[in-house]
Amino acid sequence: MAQNSERQTRQRTAIRDAIKDAGAPVSPKEILILAQSRLAGLGMATVYRTLKLLAEAGVVQPVEIPGESPRYELAGKAHHHHFYCRPCGRVFEVEGCPGDFADLAPKGFTLDGHELVLFGSCDKCTKEEGKKAGKARPPHASHASHGGHHAGHDH
Repeated sequence: MAQNSERQTRQRTAIRDAIKDAGAPVSPKEILILAQSRLAGLGMATVYRTLKLLAEAGVVQPVEIPGESPRYELAGKAHHHHFYCRPCGRVFEVEGCPGDFADLAPKGFTLDGHELVLFGSCDKCTKEEGKKAGKARPPHASHASHGGHHAGHDH
């Protein structure tokens, strides 16, 4: 029994440390990959079981992105929001908050919290999209060959 308990503690530690070291909300699959480098033989079922236990204990919390599976981050951080990169699917923490949303609640309602998710492209994906767009553009034809007239435009 003590050996099983020790194994569970090592698994929890490996999973918690993987989330901590990721530095951003991560999926269970990403957690498995990161944690396996610390503890060989770790399986997906163990990751899910351990995430449930760690969430119930208040060690980790799920990060919900509409239309996506939950990611996980360590609990107890200062209030913050998240940025979801549509091209690569990674989630990043956004420090700070734009303010109080109580004025947006319908009249007579009481607001007790909010979640804000920004959507777009991360810096890496933005750079890659820029490179692809640059390669996809045909060379610019000389406007002089059109007699100074732009086809398709009314002047």
